[in-house]
Amino acid sequence: MTCSASDSEKIVINCGGIRHETYRSTLKTLPGTRLSWLTEPDAFSNFDYDPKSDEFFFDRHPATFAFILNYYRTGKLHCPNNVCGPLFEEELAFWGIDETDVEACCWMNYRQHRDAEEALDSFETPEPDAPEDDPALTGGADGDLKRLCMQEDGRRATWWQVWQPRMWALFEDPYSSKYARYVAFGSLFFILLSISTFCLETHEAFNTIYNKTETFTIDNVTHDEIVYEVVTDGWLTYVEGVCVIWFTIEVMARVVFCPDKAEFFRSTLNIIDFVAILPFYLE
Repeated sequence: MTCSASDSEKIVINCGGIRHETYRSTLKTLPGTRLSWLTEPDAFSNFDYDPKSDEFFFDRHPATFAFILNYYRTGKLHCPNNVCGPLFEEELAFWGIDETDVEACCWMNYRQHRDAEEALDSFETPEPDAPEDDPALTGGADGDLKRLCMQEDGRRATWWQVWQPRMWALFEDPYSSKYARYVAFGSLFFILLSISTFCLETHEAFNTIYNKTETFTIDNVTHDEIVYEVVTDGWLTYVEGVCVIWFTIEVMARVVFCPDKAEFFRSTLNIIDFVAILPFYLE
């Protein structure tokens, strides 16, 4: 019996005794997270994989995992109402998902426990010799997220292995996270600003004409010639320079964090990006 392409693309995850089936492409939507690592070739040896049932097993809270997996499918992270905030916070840290990705409609419910803790702490008198709370030392969601890549039950990942796919998705895939959407909106803003600046530079209202007299001699006869010089308003030049700086940072970041440099430079759109900003540096 042969397997179709769609069957080979599917992946089964057993979380707390409940089986979930999805596509590998779905798990790749959030690079650098624990579930995205299941799509890599060495995942069978790095995680608890059962070849008989062809599934990966995680002994985690099954109810919250449904919301985690749905985040990969829809790009929206919602918080279950029947689960307390600290538990969901721990699950987010385990799966390597930033808590700031929680949707606005669920954020207040998610933050209730932490707001209550902060209110209680405000009534407590700190000990004089007690050190200040340091997230890097005390843990919490951010600390757990930083330790995610150093846990012994998975695998050790370098800084580059963790942040390279995240930074690449930040500039390349606007649907990968809310920060990627901010970058996409920023790029769109600077593109529109650059086009508007280019149009304004051609309008006479933003150009000043200066008359300059040039003197030259032909056959011992002196001639005066009036030369007209058009000078664009200086503030348009500064705005254009800011746009060029943004485009340069964006292109260089994509070059640095691109997983396949050869494929990147073969892309027609990337070549157009280079050609578009090159004239600004040649002027």
